[in-house]
Amino acid sequence: MINSRSDQLQVTWEDGLTHSFHPMWLRERSFEPTNKDPRTGHRLDEVALLPLDLSIGEAVESERNISLVFSDGHSCTYALDDLRRQVEHPYPVDLTGAKQLWRSSVETWPLHDAEAVLSSDDACLALTADLARVGFVIVDALGSQEDDLGRLCARFGPIRPTNWGLIADVKSIASAWDLSMTGRALEPHVDNPYRLPGPGYILLHCLINSANGGDSFLIDGFGIADQVRCSDPEAFDVLCTTNVGFHYADHDAILDHCGPLIELGPDGALFRVRFHNRADQVPAHDKALLDRYYRARRTMAELIWSEDNNLRFRLEPGQVLFIDNYRLFHGRTKIDLASGDRHLRQCYLDRDTVSSCQKRILRTLQHV
Repeated sequence: MINSRSDQLQVTWEDGLTHSFHPMWLRERSFEPTNKDPRTGHRLDEVALLPLDLSIGEAVESERNISLVFSDGHSCTYALDDLRRQVEHPYPVDLTGAKQLWRSSVETWPLHDAEAVLSSDDACLALTADLARVGFVIVDALGSQEDDLGRLCARFGPIRPTNWGLIADVKSIASAWDLSMTGRALEPHVDNPYRLPGPGYILLHCLINSANGGDSFLIDGFGIADQVRCSDPEAFDVLCTTNVGFHYADHDAILDHCGPLIELGPDGALFRVRFHNRADQVPAHDKALLDRYYRARRTMAELIWSEDNNLRFRLEPGQVLFIDNYRLFHGRTKIDLASGDRHLRQCYLDRDTVSSCQKRILRTLQHV
């Protein structure tokens, strides 16, 4: 049902959902050729300079559409289904797919064949759906050559360069210059929270894993955040509102950024988690605020370290671990360097690179 007035358009759908649309919002959304470029969807006029008293004149409903004429003379036809989508999904989505929070096990293991992902759009979509669902996938049977990781990344888009280059070797060696290259266990963490923007996805390609130890573990940071929210709402609020600094420096780079340990998106949903005990430093706030922060961080840390929230497995040569760096914490167990070798190759992809790949494939399939 449509109820049109000069100052708003009210639409009520069959299931009772009702929304009132502002005339300026409707005018800006016009996809008529005189208003937007048909290829890019970008506006051709400066709508910020339209009259603030813009109003709706004539309104004509036909089947699943509504045609409007505005006071500035512009006319446009809107699909009611599209207007509903704008109400139900007002903000852009990252990866399409329902999220499944998990603890020490995953109901459906996200294992994908490398050659299928490289050659089949359906297989690539299945991978991105699992990435959206649980925050990680294992790409199997890629091979164990050093250039194989670049071949997989090219399926999605350009690799995110850092001061480590495009693809870095992670080898556990006696003369290491980075903690990741020692034999020590690596605590749960996200990668590079000191970068702006932080890398969205991590890819770890296993070439050799013959040493004792070096098992991988993952923790669902969104699951941890949800547990904190349910058990201690005050701690959850503190972790969402207290910005923490992160720092990294070597001979080639000095990197600083900040953000809360739990970050919400504009719709209030979980967007990002941060935890990196080797690089974080909360500002020198007053004692009362820091008391609340340290207590809240302890609550979060105990959940992160709990075996109940820890998924452990061992990467085999030829496998790639593909991790959502905004959602999961990852680490590894201690490595016995005298017992064998461990060699992984690592690189990053930006979030929009992976999201764009999924959306391009969906657009292509929808046009078939």
